[in-house]
Amino acid sequence: MSSSNTRLGTVLLSLTLISWIAGAECFVIKKCNLQGQWKNELGSNMTLGAPDRNGFFTGTYLTAVTANKTLVIKQSPLTGNLNMFTANAQQRVFGFLVNWTFSDSVTSFVGQCFVQKDGTERLQTTWLLRGSAATEEDNWSQTRRVHCVFILGQAAHCNAQ
Repeated sequence: MSSSNTRLGTVLLSLTLISWIAGAECFVIKKCNLQGQWKNELGSNMTLGAPDRNGFFTGTYLTAVTANKTLVIKQSPLTGNLNMFTANAQQRVFGFLVNWTFSDSVTSFVGQCFVQKDGTERLQTTWLLRGSAATEEDNWSQTRRVHCVFILGQAAHCNAQ
């Protein structure tokens, strides 16, 4: 085999590999990173910033509902953490806390991000809202638990449990 044929074969092999690698981008698995604007069926909106390299993120939450109809609802800050250390980067678990700016309560969310077959990200969450009790005897009545689904940029649903 001549050296020009060897060079031609090497060039063709190189071009084939480059084409294959470039085409492989189409098969990259989408990872949940939480960043974006999320909505649920009740009309609540949250905006989550990009997690840092350790998974910490911040954002804002604007609830559409409250048990106290006299409250003026305001946007509230949230802080959280996405588990960046799991083997399954596509469907990570996370938690965050919303410190309500318009009431004497906080809500903690825990959940998991799921990437659907069509690439849509869904957050399956359960949250606990803790209100302030006037007395220790009233303590039992100040925690609510709800399961809620958020979809990036779309309405999803919530169910009281």
